[in-house]
Amino acid sequence: MNVIYILWLRELKRFLRSPVQVLGSLAQPAFFLLALGFGFNPVFEKAGQGSYMQFMAPGMIGMTVLISSAFSGVAVLWDRQFGSLKETLVAPVPRLYIMIGRTFGGATVGVLQGVLILLLCMVTGFRPQHFSAVVSGFGFVAMIAICFAALGMIIGSTLKDMQSFNVVANFMVMPMVFLSGAFYPLDNLPLILSVLTRINPLSYGVDGLRGTLIGHWHFNYFLDMTLLSCVGAVFLIAGAYSFSKIEI
Repeated sequence: MNVIYILWLRELKRFLRSPVQVLGSLAQPAFFLLALGFGFNPVFEKAGQGSYMQFMAPGMIGMTVLISSAFSGVAVLWDRQFGSLKETLVAPVPRLYIMIGRTFGGATVGVLQGVLILLLCMVTGFRPQHFSAVVSGFGFVAMIAICFAALGMIIGSTLKDMQSFNVVANFMVMPMVFLSGAFYPLDNLPLILSVLTRINPLSYGVDGLRGTLIGHWHFNYFLDMTLLSCVGAVFLIAGAYSFSKIEI
């Protein structure tokens, strides 16, 4: 089990050694918060929906965690290109432990970036309904991070070059973000959009964050947490299988 801790710690150190990566991870969410949060706030208020910044902030946290966790899988390709992955795979430990350690490392980075974007949201005016809600809200942050770090491992284990990873990850990530309810309520959507949002696992993560942080639920706590747990388990199993098939 020590290998899980070692690989988790290595992924965490890799993130903390790169201040540019830390700051760069905030650029896109900050742009959305400033441009859309303040831009659409008057329209949202006139529609009787309250503050758009309050509504949007949980979605921005979910989006940041998703992107950070999913793109952690590119480290597998990076290590494969420079040969360090081979050294890890020939070690006398089960590949399952290696995959879990790397997944949890990527998930931890996602959670840390979620903390940073929450602080940024609070600077721009977001306020949770009570600060104890932040603790329960980060249960959903952790589930989003684990689910999509495992998905990143599936992609990183399957592909063989970083260019393909970026194409595939962006193709999957951006539709998930825009079909999650991060930017708009999920009520009264056209049938096709309603179906797509319901099969999108991020929808349940964003809804859980929004519900715990500001008390606005579309589904409910039990459904959100149960579905995220099931998706996370499926992705972890699939990621372990994909990682076991890597050729050295």
